[in-house]
Amino acid sequence: MSPWLTVVGIGEDGFKGLGKQARRALMGASRIVGGQRQLDLLPPCIGGARQVWPSPFSLAPVLERRGEAVCVLASGDPMFYGVGASLARQVASDEMLILPAPSSCSLAAARLGWPLQDVVTLSLVARPLAALNAHLASGVRLLLLSNDGQSPAAVAQLLRERGFGASRMSVLEHLGGDAERRVDAMASGWPDAPVADLNVIALECLADAETRGLSRLAGLPDSAFEHDGQLTKRDVRAVTLARLAPTPGELLWDVGAGSGSIGIEWMRAHPSCRALAIEADDGRQQLIERNRDVLGVPGLQLIRGKAPQALAGLERPDAVFIGGGVTREGVFETCWQQLKPGGRLVANAVTLQSELTLMNWRERYGGELTRIHVAQAQPLGDFDTWRQALPITLLDLVKPFDA
Repeated sequence: MSPWLTVVGIGEDGFKGLGKQARRALMGASRIVGGQRQLDLLPPCIGGARQVWPSPFSLAPVLERRGEAVCVLASGDPMFYGVGASLARQVASDEMLILPAPSSCSLAAARLGWPLQDVVTLSLVARPLAALNAHLASGVRLLLLSNDGQSPAAVAQLLRERGFGASRMSVLEHLGGDAERRVDAMASGWPDAPVADLNVIALECLADAETRGLSRLAGLPDSAFEHDGQLTKRDVRAVTLARLAPTPGELLWDVGAGSGSIGIEWMRAHPSCRALAIEADDGRQQLIERNRDVLGVPGLQLIRGKAPQALAGLERPDAVFIGGGVTREGVFETCWQQLKPGGRLVANAVTLQSELTLMNWRERYGGELTRIHVAQAQPLGDFDTWRQALPITLLDLVKPFDA
């Protein structure tokens, strides 16, 4: 099938900035779908019927006309946080032709002289600002697609609150058009001035003198989490996450999540890692919500309820951590049944009863038992001595593909 759908990326320079192929597609289209701003860039000579995206947004105006000569207008590169990516999940590649223009981030990098491969790009469009927290570290360069004209001030406030007020900010408006403008300032002194809704924020992150950035590796300091004592401690957490072995795109069930530390660090391992935090206690649910935002993974999904009942109907996981409810009837059996073949299950025990449960599971399903002892040097009079934390028993299982 030859393409019936053409997705045309258009810049601030409008129709005059399009190539011949894009112009030809628009001239021959029976229907053109896009945002009002993009449609207004077209000259009167384009005769196809024009249709604005519905609110709430839906691809129906395009998909309902499959087989007709349809054009979709998108800002810049349609495959960069754009409608092209959404259409590609619904329309076969041989039915669709995508003609990109330079993305706003490409234009911003060109203006700033930043090698684009060295820059982290994020979208704030209809996304939580808290996701920015995961990327804050001195020396990091970020390009942010703004949600609107309020985004720069919100970003500057977040940077100040997180101890990155020394960061340099550049806001680039209407890139590629006649109204292009650039505003530069430090986050600590970001001016209270109007900003166009169409803008890109460039950040050169710099921590204040008393601020230390957080590593993306497993084993954040315990002080990074707000908790009520129900926290998998730093050294044990690092070992546990090493056994869970997060891989891009995988889903974790954090059962009995407590403060959410395991699920949070799982998601910090890679932007595409996902996690469900299952927790029954109301107070700890609130801790999870605060911790996930502060540590930059607002996408961590909180499942309010007690396992195993709360596990019903959830998406099957690639890995499971059982940190609470080890001795509760049906928890392990449900997790093991729903775990995908080849998936990992890790469970930690601190009491004799829960340790016995792990030993019984190992006898039945195999796996590896590990005893973790951690001691810290603490004062004893004028000297120091070792203070032993409670030992942790860890069971590590991999589900066979034929299970």
